[in-house]
Order: sequence, then structure tokens, then C-alpha cells
Amino acid sequence: MLKPLTEREKKNIARNIIAACRDIEKLNGTGYRFIMNCSGFIAHYDINGFKDAYSEPGSLQRAIERNAKPNQWANFRPGEQNADYYHSKRDTYNMILGAFCAHQFMRDHFTIVHIAG
Repeated sequence: MLKPLTEREKKNIARNIIAACRDIEKLNGTGYRFIMNCSGFIAHYDINGFKDAYSEPGSLQRAIERNAKPNQWANFRPGEQNADYYHSKRDTYNMILGAFCAHQFMRDHFTIVHIAG
């Protein structure tokens, strides 16, 4: 039986992948293992190959958005074997997607003004 991700693990993974979407060099081993095991992603041999494949700005975010539906693990129902694990992966994936939506909303609706102190 697979152990579900803890809330802390989910947040740390999401935070790392969100950072890697802005700068792929920030992707760490934990974030890499999570994302390369999601539907629609391949390992590219190792973390360096993965970073190379997603080195174009915005490419990792686009891939995450494009692969959102199969990464909901909807075929696992509560109470089924490993459902809690796959639902924790879904929650993590959706945290990442949520950050993209929040950033886009902020860019679309607010002007950020920097005031020198």
C-alpha cells in the first residue's frame, strides 16, 4: 500500500515545482520525482535531461496545464486501495495549478507599484 503525501510534503513539492516553472534550475530531486511520475511526463533519463527538456521559459507550466485532466486520478474512489495516495498527488497537482491561476488573476486585475523607501 502506498503512503499518502503529508500536507507538508504536498506544500513543499508544489512550492518547488512552481519555482521551477519560473526557473527550471530550481527544480530539486523531490519535485522532479513527483512531476516525472505524473501522467504526460517522462523522466528524460535524469533530472538534468528533464531540466534541459523544459528549459524554454513557460514550457513546464504549459505541460502541467496540458496534463491536468489525467493527473486528477479520478479512477480511484475513496476507500479503494491506494486511493488516499493518488488523491494526495491530485491535491498537490491542483495546488500547482491553483498558483498559476492566482498569478494570472493578479496580472490581469492588479497593477503592482513599487515605492522606493
